[in-house]
Amino acid sequence: MKNVDMTVLLTGGTGFIGSHTAVALLQAGERVVLLDNLINSSAEIVSRVEVITGQPIVFVQVDVRDTTAVKQALVQYGCEAVIHFAGLKAVGESVAQPFRYFDNNVVGTLSLLRAMDEAGVRRLVFSSSATVYGDPLRLPLDEQHPTSALNPYGRTKLRVEEILADVCRADPSWQVMCLRYFNPAGAHSSGLIGEDPFGTPNNLVPYLARVAHGDLPFLQVFGDDYPTSDGTGVRDYIHVEDVAVGHVQALRHLNRTRAWQVLNLGTGSGYSVLEMLRLFERASGCSIPHRIAPRRPGDTSACYADPTRAEQVLNWRATRTIDDICASAWRWLCNSRTSIKI
Repeated sequence: MKNVDMTVLLTGGTGFIGSHTAVALLQAGERVVLLDNLINSSAEIVSRVEVITGQPIVFVQVDVRDTTAVKQALVQYGCEAVIHFAGLKAVGESVAQPFRYFDNNVVGTLSLLRAMDEAGVRRLVFSSSATVYGDPLRLPLDEQHPTSALNPYGRTKLRVEEILADVCRADPSWQVMCLRYFNPAGAHSSGLIGEDPFGTPNNLVPYLARVAHGDLPFLQVFGDDYPTSDGTGVRDYIHVEDVAVGHVQALRHLNRTRAWQVLNLGTGSGYSVLEMLRLFERASGCSIPHRIAPRRPGDTSACYADPTRAEQVLNWRATRTIDDICASAWRWLCNSRTSIKI
């Protein structure tokens, strides 16, 4: 596809998905500006992205809720589009801290939209989530499935989607794509960037990696009484590099259309927690002890995508396997525990 040579602002740009998308954009010939407040990531990621791509990176340490500073970054660096990753994303934490989640995710997005509007930048890809579907009425989930989020995190994503749809209806100059991720996992093939959250991981794959490495004593399996093949929750795990490519395709699609659109990014296959545990044991060569814990509030039994629409609209589909996810996540974890010179 023809290179359009855009400068793209990535909010939450040093985070897990943001950093991988920065790599994909740079390798596709675009320019990036990374904006992050670093509450869940490190500025070292900027150097690692530079090593992977061989290109210098502009980094701005700003909270997305600082409208004036975000507008200044958009104008100063001549940004023509935004990919909005900045936000909190742990389901269980959102149940305990709803004020914090609505402030960060919804108020933060309103601040970003105000900055974009004032700067005259109205092309946006939004990092949404399959949690907006709630408890599935049917599987696989397509974009026509009713939305009914079960937890504050999912409701913040759904509220933002609705705000963006209203903005596009009010002003046709806006171009917005909402990408509903299922479960991004894995790490970059270089082993230089990946998912390594502060504290105890909320996502399964980094949790498995830490138990396999000996950083944590065992995996907590939240619920073994779901109506699934082995009683544990089933999810659609998609390699983060596939997700990153999806953003490149989404941005380029927005160059040819004006509208609010929503697409799933998933594989169409689901794996249970215990299946993932066995797959990660195989990838790592390590035993992963586990204990059964009560279900977490806000979780659903099974969730996996129908990704057909993304292939039709973006000519995109996931190409990496569940084994690729486990192997790359393990390589990244082992690398992150050793001294890597950047």
